[in-house]
Amino acid sequence: MTGGLAVRAAVGARGIDVEFDAAAGEVVAVIGPNGAGKSSVLHVIAGLLRPDAGTVTVGRRRLTDVAAGLQVAVHNRRVGLLLQDPALFPHLTVAANVAFGPHARHHRRRGRHIEPRQLADHWLTEVGAADLAGRRPGQLSGGQAQRVALARALAAEPDVLLLDEPLSGLDVAAASAMRRLLRGVLATGGRSSVLVSHDLLDVVTLADRVVVIEGGRIVESGAVADILTAPRTVFGARFAGVNLVGGRAGDDGGSVLAAGQTWRGSAGPDVIPGGAAIAVFAPAAVSVSRELPADDVNVVAVGVAELDHRGPVIRVRAEAPADGGGGLAADISAEIAAGLRLIPGEQVYFGVAPKDVAIRPA
Repeated sequence: MTGGLAVRAAVGARGIDVEFDAAAGEVVAVIGPNGAGKSSVLHVIAGLLRPDAGTVTVGRRRLTDVAAGLQVAVHNRRVGLLLQDPALFPHLTVAANVAFGPHARHHRRRGRHIEPRQLADHWLTEVGAADLAGRRPGQLSGGQAQRVALARALAAEPDVLLLDEPLSGLDVAAASAMRRLLRGVLATGGRSSVLVSHDLLDVVTLADRVVVIEGGRIVESGAVADILTAPRTVFGARFAGVNLVGGRAGDDGGSVLAAGQTWRGSAGPDVIPGGAAIAVFAPAAVSVSRELPADDVNVVAVGVAELDHRGPVIRVRAEAPADGGGGLAADISAEIAAGLRLIPGEQVYFGVAPKDVAIRPA
């Protein structure tokens, strides 16, 4: 492979202005709310969308350079794209689908010609689909079709692999099997990979780093463990499954004042009194009650937005008013939920002990 990926792109019509990189062999997950610009960024890398300004570079190869008027054609970029829709050619067999890319490129490696069918057989074996070679796409299950689509992308031996929600259309079993397959494939070959996903399990299983995009801008980036355990944006917190409240740090740095509500907790070493700060706490640490608790430290009145059944746990999601309590969630047992008999639209009280709240700089 030729080195890592570097992207700097601005697309005015879509409000996108981003810059990030992915080292050779690294998987970078791009996450964010719907409409944030995640797929558009992938399209810029793939050459499907021409930016108004910026560059796309893979190793020493420049694929896009707006200032220089350079825009390498899609088929010459050596960039693979795996989508939610496998988009296999229905009139071709599985083997012919996988061989299509190498055949179109007259594939050569180290000066030695490699037959497209040889490459197809190799990658179908790698993804566990060698027995499907003679079938047509219409004879495949969703999971099988996605395996074939992955083999087709890899058979062209791309320098960069882009994955845009590739598992979202699969059932749980097929997604789990595909996730295991991707983990093995992405860890080898030295190519850079960029993954767009709304699934926390995809990010935890496959990615090395996370980039959070909101409103076309990168608002947070870092190692997966750092982003998921210490998110600094509301979306990052929601994605990681934790609560985040933003405001100003108190004079002692051990509290956050947000819309008139004071959240007390354990201060991190970088919190500046009076500076922008966040309070982060897990939904499992939140208690739910109909009456105002006697100990009103870190207690806020919220409206119930929805209840979600998650195995033996009931997640209570609060409405999003403008009083600082928006977006909060509490995980309670089915027994407690039955006793409370909660209905969306009712007011309840969320409470969390200061020992369970981490105060960090925003």
